[in-house]
Amino acid sequence: MKKNKLIPLTLLIAAICSNLAAQGLTAREVIEKADDKFYGEESSVAEMKMTIVRPSWERTVEFKSWNKGTGKSLTLITAPANEKGQTFLKRGNEMWSWNPSISRLIKLPPSMMSQGWMGSDYTNDDILQESSIVNDYTHEIVGEDTIEGRSCYKIKLVAREDAAVIWGHQLRWIDKDEFLFLKAELYDFDGYLVRTETAGRIQEMDGRMIPTRLEVIPEEEEGHKTILLIEDIEFNVSIPDQFFSQQNMKQVRR
Repeated sequence: MKKNKLIPLTLLIAAICSNLAAQGLTAREVIEKADDKFYGEESSVAEMKMTIVRPSWERTVEFKSWNKGTGKSLTLITAPANEKGQTFLKRGNEMWSWNPSISRLIKLPPSMMSQGWMGSDYTNDDILQESSIVNDYTHEIVGEDTIEGRSCYKIKLVAREDAAVIWGHQLRWIDKDEFLFLKAELYDFDGYLVRTETAGRIQEMDGRMIPTRLEVIPEEEEGHKTILLIEDIEFNVSIPDQFFSQQNMKQVRR
């Protein structure tokens, strides 16, 4: 009789946790390292191009984003011409949008965080980073996988009861060697998969390797997707707190 060569799931998870322990890292610390690497430990300034794809059309939006910690974010639309100059600000728990064509400043209520940003499959929460995948979720190793030849931790993030988040839980695949986010599945509070994100075109930017092409595909909207390209990014740039102000929303330039 042949012996069963299948490894029990509990032993597999134990082996993965032992690997993490050998590195001196917990699941939360892996998430934190990946988050810091992509967004910067202190701050970042990025120029991006977002293409929104629909069954019968597509359009591209270009923007520049300044981020500092988890509490401050300012995003400026740089193209197309008819939307150029729009800005979005997050400061603490308050979020605002400024539209120069109508000279109107609008405060965004929490209910708008799940809505698509600029008509894309990204939410306002994704761009303004209202929630934190480090602080607003618990973290657990649930397996491992290989993506594009890279060995990854598969980590489950479950929303904390007191967290103001739009996802009930997430699954994230993180490269073991360089702590890169390579894939994510985002689920609502009823446990239904809402969208899948994949990352690729890994290259060096400002001295670190990061994925520079992100693709979001909603689960129940056939032919819909959003592609985000990072054109340029600088990490840990000195940005004064007063940069993130309503006054600066109206005058910031690329």
